[in-house]
Amino acid sequence: MLPDKYTLKFTCPSVEQFLNLRAKVGWSDLDKNLAQASLNNSLFHATIWLNEQLIGMARVVGDNAMYFYIQDLVVDPDYQKLGLGKVLMSKVEGYLFESAKKGAIIGLLSAQGKESFYGHYGYTQRPNELLGHGMCKFI
Repeated sequence: MLPDKYTLKFTCPSVEQFLNLRAKVGWSDLDKNLAQASLNNSLFHATIWLNEQLIGMARVVGDNAMYFYIQDLVVDPDYQKLGLGKVLMSKVEGYLFESAKKGAIIGLLSAQGKESFYGHYGYTQRPNELLGHGMCKFI
């Protein structure tokens, strides 16, 4: 449940708000045009606001058929541990319940130490007895 002082929206934040929130959690700088293109191509956005300040967001990217990827679930450090990440994740899960059909794969890369958060929603850590390590490449 979201406390009354916060507002939940399902709209894309501005690129400046997005980059500012990323900076607050120590994520790397991005080119503004690259960030804008990425935001524009997202399938779903959930954002939490305190007045006009973006304090949390999550989005889903993918092909909207077989592959969905949870991206940028982030809460401003000044507002962490208040359940806002759970609110965002519940909205993402609601979107995925409606959009992802049998046979689809939902992926994510967890920040170090946050794996148990996603485990509560049924996400499996890799490697395990069936799956190898997940991998990524940063450019």
